[in-house]
Amino acid sequence: MISVTILAKNSGRTLRQVLASLSFFEEVIVADTGSTDDTKEIAASFPNVRLIDLAFTGFGPTHNAASALAKHDWVFSLDSDEVLPLALQEEILSLSLQPKTVYSVARKNFYRDKWVWSCGWWPDRVVRIYNRKETSFSNVPVHEAIITTGFKVVSLQNPLHHTPFLSVSDFLQKLDRYTTLAAQGKTASSSAPFFHGVAAFFKSYIIKRGVFQGSLGFEISLYNALSSYYKYLKRTK
Repeated sequence: MISVTILAKNSGRTLRQVLASLSFFEEVIVADTGSTDDTKEIAASFPNVRLIDLAFTGFGPTHNAASALAKHDWVFSLDSDEVLPLALQEEILSLSLQPKTVYSVARKNFYRDKWVWSCGWWPDRVVRIYNRKETSFSNVPVHEAIITTGFKVVSLQNPLHHTPFLSVSDFLQKLDRYTTLAAQGKTASSSAPFFHGVAAFFKSYIIKRGVFQGSLGFEISLYNALSSYYKYLKRTK
């Protein structure tokens, strides 16, 4: 059996569709970290959802705190804007979970209702199913990942559908929040923001083919560049 864990904060615009795609799981834990919208009401309306309040202590530690509350040792960690298509649901149900094994999924990322296949956003494969007694998330505030050293990584065939940004405002809000977390406890030279920002744009727009996806590719590449720029800017003294 697998428990699902979801960290949520002001996720009301996407959470209902996410939870509707998880009806075949016996237990879905929604760990709310301080919502002021209707996130809690939406979560409470699903019979297989257990809603808990959890202090946010960084993404890695908070993911681990949520998984510690699950009924089952096998955990599927999901974001509050990720939906499981039917094919992925069926694939997960057919899994024969093995010890010392973790399972990864690809993510189809959407922006403005379009699939972003460029800019490094596809296949965007992430490890998400793991046994909490054998491994955990890295203990970092942002860009957390399940520790896979010494584990077999099995790649699932069917992707998640992920909508990280619903609007330009989401771009800006996440950019500020994530770059602040990424800058914590680190320093950088005064020239680092410029050079890292330019490098990030070139990598996303040219090397990772954002140029071939028109204005959408340009916007995503610019977002990647600004994320890198502000992350290093916040590290300068």
